[in-house]
Amino acid sequence: MTMLRRFRDHARIGPVRVATAYDQRGREKHTVACTAPRCDFSADYDSRAAAELAARTHRCPVR
Repeated sequence: MTMLRRFRDHARIGPVRVATAYDQRGREKHTVACTAPRCDFSADYDSRAAAELAARTHRCPVR
């Protein structure tokens, strides 16, 4: 089942985007996704600090 997530508090750190949304259970999650071509990096974190750290330290494997 697909679910529409409403993202807010967007930020961009290099090619990586960070946004905040609520998951299916109503908990706040922070999502990180790389927008570079052929890079499939994305993850959900419980804290904004962890998400921003992952965005800052991400290195795309495809150059």
